[in-house]
Amino acid sequence: MTSLESLKKIATQVRRDILRMVHAQASGHPGGSLGTADFFTALYFQHMQFNPANFAMDGKDEDMFFLSNGHLSAVWYSVLARSGFFPISELATFRTINSRLQGHPTNEEGLPGIRVASGSLGQGVSVAAGAALAKKLNNDPHIVYCLTGDGELQEGQIWEAAMFAVHQQIDNLVVAVDYNKKQIDGPTDSVLSLGNLTAKWEAFGWIVLECNGNDMEKLLICLTKAKNLSGQSKPIVILMHTEMGMGVDFMMGTHEWHGVAPNDEQLSRALAQLEETIGDY
Repeated sequence: MTSLESLKKIATQVRRDILRMVHAQASGHPGGSLGTADFFTALYFQHMQFNPANFAMDGKDEDMFFLSNGHLSAVWYSVLARSGFFPISELATFRTINSRLQGHPTNEEGLPGIRVASGSLGQGVSVAAGAALAKKLNNDPHIVYCLTGDGELQEGQIWEAAMFAVHQQIDNLVVAVDYNKKQIDGPTDSVLSLGNLTAKWEAFGWIVLECNGNDMEKLLICLTKAKNLSGQSKPIVILMHTEMGMGVDFMMGTHEWHGVAPNDEQLSRALAQLEETIGDY
């Protein structure tokens, strides 16, 4: 078990990775990546059961994770590298030609930890539901996790997958929603209001949990609760309240850093707010 303070330090280092990776190529999506660094850290360094040294596409006898909002690749790559799936030094190849670390995750180059290409929004919950159903059919007791964005919930396929998961009683599926209430064009309420998400997911037949996705302790409690609620004939969704750009004061409270890279001066200001904790790549 990793201590709470150690998890917080890892999350801080992951945020440094995100900023440096996106800055190096002047391209990427720092806002949502920074906002979900705590979630990824809690999931990979404390909660999920997996063996990075023996990665297999079928995910047999281990927990699985699927990133639906694939533009958050920087945070996922950082956590995968730092949890042992591939060398940390490879983070320096982010978004470069012929790199395995493309702007949106892909499995063409066989990057350990990645089982499906993502980035075309709306598809991840469907994929995760299929993987979770396969586990049930194979009597594999492990859990499948998926992260989706709140703006992504404007996609109709999400709700088709939600109906399918309930109909099939896929109760080993945990979907987390990055509920920061922002998307590339502005606040979700302005672009296309999502309404009452708690009532909506409950109406579809899911078990609904809510938590502060930027409070490591509360996040761990929520993930444990979700795991304990599995096996009860219903899929589980966590509405995870986060702040886009979390950890960097001038990136928070706005959608403008959804897909904008910091310049040299902005990177310096941002890193000054995030102490190096376990070593830069």
